[in-house]
Amino acid sequence: MPYLAHTAHAQFVAFWVGAIGWILTIVTIGLVEWRVWEVSNLSIITSGLAWVGIWRVCFFSNVLVTSGYQVMYCQRMQLTDAYMPNEIAVAQAFMLLAFILGFFGQSSIIYGLRNIYFGLDETRSITLAFSFGGGLLLLAGVTSFIPLFWNLSAVVTNQTISFPPNFNMPPAPDNQYVGSGIIVGIFASILVVLSGTVFLSYKLPEGLSSKIRPSRTKENHCGLSETGMAVHVKSGQMAAQDRKNDLGIDNLAFQSQKDG
Repeated sequence: MPYLAHTAHAQFVAFWVGAIGWILTIVTIGLVEWRVWEVSNLSIITSGLAWVGIWRVCFFSNVLVTSGYQVMYCQRMQLTDAYMPNEIAVAQAFMLLAFILGFFGQSSIIYGLRNIYFGLDETRSITLAFSFGGGLLLLAGVTSFIPLFWNLSAVVTNQTISFPPNFNMPPAPDNQYVGSGIIVGIFASILVVLSGTVFLSYKLPEGLSSKIRPSRTKENHCGLSETGMAVHVKSGQMAAQDRKNDLGIDNLAFQSQKDG
């Protein structure tokens, strides 16, 4: 297997960039501070702020307390609820899809990096793994961008949500602004898209065969072995000739006088 680690320095960095982006995507899914509502009626929402996420709505209160929280009241939002706005319903589905795509994309990239640093018989598997993983990461980033910017638009235009009475939320906020959930999500999506783009741009060095070729060291070793064998054979032939010369050559004239 040819040495390829030096060709994947950018991909190694992109892997960690994509991993950070994917982890931040998970954090974004769990954050409740997607949309921050300011309210003037402090009789129930004593903090004056309510947080609207994609899974639940929460606010601090000295009157209402949810089991499991000390001074926070929360209500879960489900995809089947009739009051659910489209941007939040899409966010629930698309953010989970982005998480799944990112998981499989990172898994494919890990396989490709493993092949580069440990070597395989076929280099084609590296390009396929990087292309597949990069495509999934790019798709994951785009998938998460859609609900994030949709909710960002809802905040900018100050859209309201008709919560049911048990949520104890006002029909409309006095003001609302972008929460940390959207900010972290956009940053995570940018990292994921950048990582996917780097992996899609990976190319093997030109003229590199996908098959394993004997190394130059091995070829030189074989050549030296064959040369050494030839020298050894030639030395043996010369030694045999020397032994023959040492025995001498018969004198025919001497033999004819002896016979007479």
